[in-house]
Amino acid sequence: MEQVNVRYMVDDVQAAIAFYVDNFGFTLLSNQAPAFADVARGNLRLLLSGPRSSAARPMPDGRQPSPGGWNRIHFVVDDLALEVERLRAAGVTFRNDIIKGPGGSQIVLDDPSGNPIELFQNR
Repeated sequence: MEQVNVRYMVDDVQAAIAFYVDNFGFTLLSNQAPAFADVARGNLRLLLSGPRSSAARPMPDGRQPSPGGWNRIHFVVDDLALEVERLRAAGVTFRNDIIKGPGGSQIVLDDPSGNPIELFQNR
């Protein structure tokens, strides 16, 4: 399977590394903090770009790349309630409570820079 790369703008590269490695089992590939790091989990390579990275430079129209928003990576889990309990105990911030829909249950949490991650459990 081909590798998928996702770039997240982060406020603190070291905090982002710790968050993804400690909470979600990512492996650190490279650490160029405070500018950049990349971590991997399976076929997902997550590019963590800090304020000193080239990806953080302003656009020609003046807009500044920043963390947050609503686009997100999506992790399928076997037991959503158990994962939420584990992450809450680790001090992770959630945007909402578990909600149920036609395909399953989900919840959205924030990484240390406010980038969203969705945890999803199939029916």
